[in-house]
Amino acid sequence: MTIRLYDTGARQIRDFTPLTPGCVSIYLCGATVQAAPHIGHIRSGLNFDIMRRWFEYRGYDVTFLRNVTDIDDKIIAKSAAQGRPWWAIGYENERAFNTGYDVLGCLPPTYEPRATGHITEMIEMMRGLIERGHAYEADGNVYFDVRSFPGYLALSNQDLDDLRQPSGEGETGKRDQRDFAMWKAAKPGEPSWETPWGRGRPGWHLECSAMAHKYLGTVFDIHGGGIDLIFPHHENEIAQAKAYGDEFARYWVHNAWVTMSGEKMSKSLGNSVLVSEMVKHWRPIVLRYYLGTPHYRSMIEYSEEALREAESAFARIEGFVQRVTEKAGKAVAAAHEVPPAFAEAMDDDLGVPQALAIVHTTVRQGNSALAADDKEAAVARLAEVRAMLGVLGLDPLDPHWAGEADRGEDLHGVVDTLVRLVLEQREAARGRKDWASADAIRDQLQQTGLVIEDSPTGPRWTLGPR
Repeated sequence: MTIRLYDTGARQIRDFTPLTPGCVSIYLCGATVQAAPHIGHIRSGLNFDIMRRWFEYRGYDVTFLRNVTDIDDKIIAKSAAQGRPWWAIGYENERAFNTGYDVLGCLPPTYEPRATGHITEMIEMMRGLIERGHAYEADGNVYFDVRSFPGYLALSNQDLDDLRQPSGEGETGKRDQRDFAMWKAAKPGEPSWETPWGRGRPGWHLECSAMAHKYLGTVFDIHGGGIDLIFPHHENEIAQAKAYGDEFARYWVHNAWVTMSGEKMSKSLGNSVLVSEMVKHWRPIVLRYYLGTPHYRSMIEYSEEALREAESAFARIEGFVQRVTEKAGKAVAAAHEVPPAFAEAMDDDLGVPQALAIVHTTVRQGNSALAADDKEAAVARLAEVRAMLGVLGLDPLDPHWAGEADRGEDLHGVVDTLVRLVLEQREAARGRKDWASADAIRDQLQQTGLVIEDSPTGPRWTLGPR
């Protein structure tokens, strides 16, 4: 058993060897809480949730760190524009992100530190970098001297001579325009903290180097994030941490984007789809299936049609789970082990699409067993399916999803009562052998988008594909 991961730094799939046998440490760049999350934001958290679940299935003790960037240029600009405190905007959106992670079934991180809670650690790192000749102060700003670090740009594979470093307003006094800001001098009305170089606030990159050092030490296993973070964010993290003396991350794993019309989903392009709106129209477990089942390194092109396909595919799995559970007359426990082919796919760079194909194959085998009235085989296939779905966070019988219907329980209860009354009329017609009336009632219900299925315990209704 060897898990293999694509390492961005090595540009190849590598066997994963943990620093400490039986343990895995993961740092994931989390939310910049300037606005509520769209599904592109949440995809990263979901992909690494599946990674974490697979490591835990394989017996590893996982330490999972996901930070919160609660101060940056855009949060400050929004604060000024809205006349609201920067921290109120940050906290409101932090809660929205956590709600999004939770509603899509992501396990909570081991630690979730905020940038503004680690100013002391950032000052210590800057002081050490200045003493080592890798950083300097100018006009109250502190910059990293990129030419002082020979390994700079190795992750993104760029040429320093061609580099155009993103710079923010007020970044004056640079010795080289390619140097990046670790600390920004305070402007009037902005939040600031006292340092040996004057009042100011963190640059974007410094916080992650400092927090990874505090919680995971000088070296850890995996650093993750979206591909858009490779440069400048992750490149600058590496420079700071390694110049400070840390070995830092041993594997770099990056997930691809959710796109619309071929462009990265982003607030600036106005093409974002907020999680809070999506869950009003799609079941959260379906959204998880849609976002989590493509390979993490593959782009997802957003469309309503793709979501409907995901909904139909998951409905086939869920229907099998429900039918076998009813046939067994009780909950069927998940198998202790997933099928070998599923494990092989997951071990190979988290090959979720290949692993999901094993899920669907097992569902088809289980349905064939049901058709043959082979209860024992059907139950065995359900146990395997539940084990596989559990790893993916998609088991509909998991307690997390058991409350899914409760999110709309008032409306669902009213609809259920009305549908039950109609179904009682259909059952009465069937009892009279009035098959024409019974079929007419079923057809009318199906025209409204409901699917009626006769089961050993009586008729059952579900929402059909949109």
